Amino acid sequence: MQATSQTAPDKNLQGWQEPVPTAALVLADGTILYGMGCGTVGEAAGEVCFNTAITGYQEILTDPSYAGQIITFTFPHIGNVGSNDEDLESLNLASDHGARGCVLKADITAPANYRAGQHFDQWLKARGIVGICGIDTRALTSKIREGGMINALVVHSPTGKFDTAELTNRAADLPSMEGIDLAKDVSTLQTVQWDETPWVWGEGYGQQINPDLHIVAIDYGVKRNILRLLAGLGCKVTIVPGTATAETILGHKPDGIFLSNGPGDPAATGSYAVPTIRTLIDSGLPMFGICLGHQILALALGAKTKKMHQGHHGANHPVMDHTTDKVEITSMNHGFAVDEATLPDGVEPTHTSLFDGSNCGLQVKGKPIFSVQHHPEASPGPQDSHYLFQRFVDLMKSA
Repeated sequence: MQATSQTAPDKNLQGWQEPVPTAALVLADGTILYGMGCGTVGEAAGEVCFNTAITGYQEILTDPSYAGQIITFTFPHIGNVGSNDEDLESLNLASDHGARGCVLKADITAPANYRAGQHFDQWLKARGIVGICGIDTRALTSKIREGGMINALVVHSPTGKFDTAELTNRAADLPSMEGIDLAKDVSTLQTVQWDETPWVWGEGYGQQINPDLHIVAIDYGVKRNILRLLAGLGCKVTIVPGTATAETILGHKPDGIFLSNGPGDPAATGSYAVPTIRTLIDSGLPMFGICLGHQILALALGAKTKKMHQGHHGANHPVMDHTTDKVEITSMNHGFAVDEATLPDGVEPTHTSLFDGSNCGLQVKGKPIFSVQHHPEASPGPQDSHYLFQRFVDLMKSA
């Protein structure tokens, strides 16, 4: 008789069950990625992009420029420093202005930071942000890099039940970001005064009590740290809605005008913003634009904008400042760019992305008007470009 052997069952594996996925990321092309849900229960729809920053996830998720988007964080550990009440960028803290969802590699761990006031998962729930953990974010990032930003639904269901056919159809039917004006959804609806100054270690935020300049900031989705830096340089800041008229803006008798960052297609926002900005250009007042403000200013000057393949999102983007011949590492967040080839006579480029050569700044010859595509206020990100705020203040003082 031939001998036979049989391996006894491992008692430690009896009754073993793999965790049931409680979240799904359903892409418009039919790709479905399963993971574990975090944040609020429900679903969110938007355009999926990737962000390469390794710090500042609260600032990123509350940046109004991310309205209508789902953020894939390439850094694997997001949430391990918890959350606090200071690192927020949306002007309207009571709303869900900012990103709609987030995609994470690792599970959210307990906070381990002296500034933490709340677990990050609790913070996501309070903000109404739908999240998914356990995703191969490297593979997803490669997919976006090769195929471009794509619409998706992120769904968090504790039961683990998903109608994949219905979700796939809905994801495929989501509208493109092109042609969508999202600035109107995140802009303030009334005039607001701002006097908070930048954060100081051990002291927190300060207050500007002796301003010597007055800026009117047109809010297309402005970030708080932009306003703080302006106030910190001695400016009284009056924030007006993105739909404010030139007559209203000039009626505040400002020393300068700021055009803020914001989400969506600049051409769509420009339908009402461009005529206003053209009148403001003719006023001769110093003007400074950032991100969407840069793009709308370019439109008002006669240039065109275009949708980018994968956009620029992160805090490690090298930019050349041709006015100083210096390279800065910058924070960026945009899916559209100014088509530099369409800049008219009298308008010259000032900054260039060293990643892809796209336009990152302009100035008007003979006028105190300039703008940049990147975010010089950082939060998060390096402070290499803080000097631009001083440049704006110097223009106002000279005028």
